[in-house]
Amino acid sequence: MKLRLLRCLRQQPAKPAAVMAHKEDQYPVSLDHHVLKDVTKGARDTTVKILLLGTAESGKTTIIKQMRILHINGFTDDERREKIPEIYQNIHESILQLVGQMGVLGIDFGSCTSERSADYILSLPGSAPEYMNEEYCDHVTTLWNDVGIRACYDRSNEFPLLDSAKYFLDNFVRISDAEYIPSTEDILHSRKITTGISQITFRVPIPKCMGGGEQQFQMYDVGGQRDQRNKWIQVFEGIQAVLFLISCSEFDQNLREDPSQNRLQEALKLFRAVWQNRFLASAGLIVFLNKYDIMERKIRAGKHIVDYFPEYEDFCKRPQQDNCFGESDWTKMFIKQKLVDITQEPFKRHSRNQVDLGTSERECYYHFTVATDTRCIRDVFCDVQKMILSENVSSMGLF
Repeated sequence: MKLRLLRCLRQQPAKPAAVMAHKEDQYPVSLDHHVLKDVTKGARDTTVKILLLGTAESGKTTIIKQMRILHINGFTDDERREKIPEIYQNIHESILQLVGQMGVLGIDFGSCTSERSADYILSLPGSAPEYMNEEYCDHVTTLWNDVGIRACYDRSNEFPLLDSAKYFLDNFVRISDAEYIPSTEDILHSRKITTGISQITFRVPIPKCMGGGEQQFQMYDVGGQRDQRNKWIQVFEGIQAVLFLISCSEFDQNLREDPSQNRLQEALKLFRAVWQNRFLASAGLIVFLNKYDIMERKIRAGKHIVDYFPEYEDFCKRPQQDNCFGESDWTKMFIKQKLVDITQEPFKRHSRNQVDLGTSERECYYHFTVATDTRCIRDVFCDVQKMILSENVSSMGLF
């Protein structure tokens, strides 16, 4: 598809189903139905290829899971059970990391009982137990209820800890039950490091007002760690849209693979590389500013982006921004503006014969998302799909 594939893709607030249906009814009734079917048939015969890019833990794999939930009937009970070891490992790594950081941060346990539970956890290997026995469960529960561990969690931006640690530890009693089968929300919160390249193929209905039928999508997920990024080029060919995920909540965290590098700075640097990449110059680029819910919780807890990005102070001196009513709104707009500024930088020429990409018309589109929120992702992806199809039809001068 051409660069203008996503030209009309702009962030829109989620609309109730009734409103969306009303909008569909507004298409010209005089448009020949057979002409419209011919146009959409061409779209149906072309698979839309979308590449997910971003740093590690930005939410790429969660988007893949959401596509499966929304468009491939979710997970069977057997598939849910297969996720149990992954969830157990998330819990084990989380409590092990918290216990291990207590001494590093100079935090004391709240009781002698908690200290004994900590010794027990530290005596275990790094891999989670196959079964949640009573002894293990008692120690994990004791630790998570300890005031010292909670104080350690409040400082988790100072060391690597899964975003889902609190979710799983808060639900530990339910998860440790012998009859436990992971819920859809459990699966969305679970994390396993992505290595290599994975893909999902799914079909999405085309609105009747646009000819009906189905559109096939292929979505590719690649590892975001530094040592995995050299594999990305393997899937650049034929990509029509890049979905770049950036975690808004990571402004106060450093990389696992490089503790000296701020995660948000790394994400901005990577976005610049993707935007400037000549192999992706013809692909539409959509940014999901993800995990803004976690970002808002951090700000309520007293964390401030200005402590890591001093230029935020000057940004806030600008004239009042639309819909900026508090620090969370200003922080979201600040991060978005960082990305906008990158898209306005001159393109670097890699060779004499390379086309000057800076002279090409190109746009980037932004959505604030919570990847674990199925309704949010459904609404956003529905807009993306409709806009792609609308652009295909409007490119023929029909609308």
